[in-house]
Amino acid sequence: MSPIDGAQNEIKASALELIGNTPIVALDRLYTGPGRILAKCEFMNPGASIKCRSSLHMIKRARQSGELKPGHPVVEVTSGNQGCGLAVVCAVLGHPLTLTMSKGNSAQRALHMEALGAKCVKVPQVEGTYGNVTLADVQAVEKVGLKIVEETGAYYVNQFNNEANAQAHYDTTGPEIWRQTGHHVDVFIATVGTAGTFTGTSRYLKEKNPKLLSYVVEPAGSEPIKGEPITKPLHLLQGSGYGCVPNLFKFDYMDGTVSITDEEAVKYMKLIGEKEGLYVGYTSGANVAAAVKLLESGKVPKDSWIVTLLNDTGLKYTPVPNELT
Repeated sequence: MSPIDGAQNEIKASALELIGNTPIVALDRLYTGPGRILAKCEFMNPGASIKCRSSLHMIKRARQSGELKPGHPVVEVTSGNQGCGLAVVCAVLGHPLTLTMSKGNSAQRALHMEALGAKCVKVPQVEGTYGNVTLADVQAVEKVGLKIVEETGAYYVNQFNNEANAQAHYDTTGPEIWRQTGHHVDVFIATVGTAGTFTGTSRYLKEKNPKLLSYVVEPAGSEPIKGEPITKPLHLLQGSGYGCVPNLFKFDYMDGTVSITDEEAVKYMKLIGEKEGLYVGYTSGANVAAAVKLLESGKVPKDSWIVTLLNDTGLKYTPVPNELT
């Protein structure tokens, strides 16, 4: 085989082959033990977030079933990351894409989606503020999205109720974590938006290790999975903590919850950058903050290996508010 022939084996056919197989990094500078925090670098997906996985899975499943015909338009309701992932997939596969998103979600996400050829319809907020999106805001966005579907006949992805969302993580995220850690995972911890990531990944890992503990990260004051009343619907964790238990969520795969404040999320978002050289978003900060809190709480063995997710890049957000620094 010539050097040229060998090099051809390294060439990816499209951006779709860049989705998944993200590395895991040990956050040993940020947390020195006992125990260890391992973070899966989902910001390295082509759409810069974990949502590329479910985007590819949901669109491929719809095409395979015949629900989505070649060249047919696609519509989805998004907080931004799912929209960016769908924009990657639809650009490659040739589907016109329209996304509805709250004006409260970061403007960088809309710019990202539109740069990939998608149309982004920005919906005025009902009760939230910029950077803080509530369930009522999401419902307003959904109403606009469903109207577009009705008017155009486009395929509606419906990430909050699409079982292929969770299946994507059962098929890819879970197996990758299990392989990359050498089958050593004691605890899995993650924020919850649609619940696709948590449900699919936890299901797979618990099948492999029945003793594994899975924890949900919820923003303080918006903890419906824990069963608490909603006292703080406005928080920084965009794309998670909507104040309801998502339809895809399965309590069978959860062992407990961890509450994280905006201040804690910001603190660890900054520490991940300053100690580990990785610029990530608020939910990533919350995940790592929760992992540290869990290890220090005594609720899990002190020598546990905790795997969590760096969900997206910090480049998708506006600067941290001054009062939280």
